Amino acid sequence: MIWFYRILFLPVFIVVFPFYLRHMLKRGGYGKDFSHRLGGIPALPPKKKGVPRIWIQAVSVGEIQAVEPIVKHFFEQKAEVVLTTTTSTAYKILNEKYLPYLTLGGIFPFDFWLFSRRSWKHINPDLVVLMEGELWPEHLTQAQQRKVPVVLLNGRLSDRSFQRYGKHPRFARWLFKKLDCVLASTPEDADRFAKVGVPAERIAMTGSLKFDVSCEPRLDLNALREARRSLGFGDRLDTRVLIGASTWPVEEELLLNVFQRLVKHAGVDWRLLLVPRHAERREEIVKLLEAQPESWLMRSRERAPQKEVRIALADTTGELRTLVQASDLAFIGKSLPPNDGGQTPIEAAVFGVPMVYGPNMTNFRPICASLEKAKASVRAADAEEVACELFRLAGDTAARKALAQASETWHTANRGAAKRSIERIEELLAKVRG
Repeated sequence: MIWFYRILFLPVFIVVFPFYLRHMLKRGGYGKDFSHRLGGIPALPPKKKGVPRIWIQAVSVGEIQAVEPIVKHFFEQKAEVVLTTTTSTAYKILNEKYLPYLTLGGIFPFDFWLFSRRSWKHINPDLVVLMEGELWPEHLTQAQQRKVPVVLLNGRLSDRSFQRYGKHPRFARWLFKKLDCVLASTPEDADRFAKVGVPAERIAMTGSLKFDVSCEPRLDLNALREARRSLGFGDRLDTRVLIGASTWPVEEELLLNVFQRLVKHAGVDWRLLLVPRHAERREEIVKLLEAQPESWLMRSRERAPQKEVRIALADTTGELRTLVQASDLAFIGKSLPPNDGGQTPIEAAVFGVPMVYGPNMTNFRPICASLEKAKASVRAADAEEVACELFRLAGDTAARKALAQASETWHTANRGAAKRSIERIEELLAKVRG
């Protein structure tokens, strides 16, 4: 089956590459170390005796942030850690945050035989760790041919992926049997992995690493004032900030409509902070801002605004953790139709920011069910209900406080996935050393 994949990959890649190139140019930042995508990641020196070399692949920003405790642990254990990622935004974070802990940081290659084989030859790992559901056939085949164990960390199967593998059971069994260990995020994910062909003895339910996302840096009072000032909201703490966290199309328009109601009726000085999931959508959102009456700024252009505004567009990357803390109420993006999947609600819970999201949080279904059971979040059935819930909470300080306390308690109770995952990975490393 791998040869069928290899033969098919090249013509598909040739057809798709112009669209991929356009996407890269639009988003920006993809030119940096592009040769890594073709297998040109720098070659490492020969391995040291008794020192394991671990190759961790974390596709995007959320995965790069979630893998932090794993990277730091194995650095402290004197292992050689290679960390790769796929997106330009995640690669920026990798270079800013992780290089002191790495033997090598780079970009994951396109999953074509020549590129993958070249990267494998340059890295020559003893153990491979993949994050969540990113399974590349060539990458897994290279591991299998070299008898290198593969761990799927924070493993999850979305509704769409599970259905897709269900339609192609032969391919699914062939692919998933290449995994030596699956550390599932939830019991539902563990069950799904078993159904698509992972032997039961290779599956463990360790929980979501995103529960263990670092709470640092936490903003003190002065830092909070400075964060709000840098957004053009002034430094008074009697203002309130509604954040659209990782928003997608149609969601910014809804939040602007909610904000107009708040301005007219809330009786409190509310401000709106829009943080789109993809910064390259800025021009699309600017058109919405230009069509409404309130003052606004674009963060990428005004880092030190000289006057206050009522709306800020944070078209930047890597700042969401800080911006969430500077907020009093959150809407979690990608949760309203036609969008589907949802963005993570965990960061809002970590910092005790009351949150509302729409019905389509399918990628976080067990997490959201747990949040709702703990009365730590509000799920709305549609856009109209989202607007109503945001408006209700904006006017109810006690309800916001109750949600905030419940979410912090919920987060504390669910931590520990990193420790459980590390224990499982160390078991596999012990076998490798043996």
